[in-house]
Amino acid sequence: MNLAEAAAQAQELADAGDERELANLRRQWDDEVEGAARDADYRVRAVAYRALGQFRYRQKLELLQRGLEDESPACRGSALVSLELLSRDAPGVINSTRRTLHELAGADPNGAVRRLAIVCLKNGTPARETIAILRGLADNDDEDKQLRDTAEKIAVLLQKKANVDANARRSGGR
Repeated sequence: MNLAEAAAQAQELADAGDERELANLRRQWDDEVEGAARDADYRVRAVAYRALGQFRYRQKLELLQRGLEDESPACRGSALVSLELLSRDAPGVINSTRRTLHELAGADPNGAVRRLAIVCLKNGTPARETIAILRGLADNDDEDKQLRDTAEKIAVLLQKKANVDANARRSGGR
C-alpha cells in the first residue's frame, strides 16, 4: 500500500468513526507522511499534505503551514484541502493560520488556491478583517468571477455567523 492508498483508508476510517483503527494507521504511517512532506518532488509533497487531513493529523499543523507556503500550487492546494477538513469542527485551526489564508486569498498567483483559501475561511470565527477582505475581493471587478462569487458567498456566511454571535451575547447566551 502506498501513502495515497493509506490516506484514502484513513479517510474511510475517520468517516466511519473508527478512531482506534485510525490511530493505529496514523502511527504506522507517521514517518512516511513526514518524509513525503519534505520530498523534493512536488507531487509527493502534495500527496503528503492531502494525507495530513485524511489521517486527521491535528498535531501536525506546523507541517501543514509549510504546505501553505510551498512553492507549488498543487502543494498549497492540497494543504488547503486538509486545512478545510481539519477545521470543520475546530475553528482554532483556521484562526491560527488566518494571516496566511488572507495572503493566499488576496494574492496567490493561482486562482484555485485563492478560492480554496477563501473556502477555508468559512470554518473560522467571523473576524471583521476577514469579512472586509472577502467583501473587497467580491466587489473587485478585476478579479475572476468565480473568485468574486466565492468571496461573496463566504463573506455573507461569516456575517451571518457574526450576527448570531452578537445576538447571543446581547441576550446573555440564551
